[in-house]
Amino acid sequence: MKELTKAEEQVMDYLWKLEKAFVKDILDEFPEPKPAYTTVSTIVRILEKKCMVGYTAYGKNHQYHPLVTKKDYARLSFRHVLSKHFNSSVERFASFFTSDRDVSLSELEELKLLLEKEIEKRKEDENNGKH
Repeated sequence: MKELTKAEEQVMDYLWKLEKAFVKDILDEFPEPKPAYTTVSTIVRILEKKCMVGYTAYGKNHQYHPLVTKKDYARLSFRHVLSKHFNSSVERFASFFTSDRDVSLSELEELKLLLEKEIEKRKEDENNGKH
């Protein structure tokens, strides 16, 4: 899966929201001032070449749909950031993230609860023979 430009991500966000859409439907999602129809059409064709979208043809019109879930793309993007900025180390990322003073105490506490729940779930899975 290839990394997307900001414009491509924006189009994908609208397509993930709509699930199926013609170029006009995607264009309708944009705030004013809207880009040109041909600009959105070009971006969609690029996304098609990147295997991010597929389509169903209705004569000359194409209805597009995502081939990649938003969750899978987010996972790939996070791995890219982790690799590029934190030497693929989750520990370095966590240290950076938690030491940021913009993260509130309540957010840190919520993160701690999420981590504790995930740890317990994985221990249960391990004890039940799941991996």
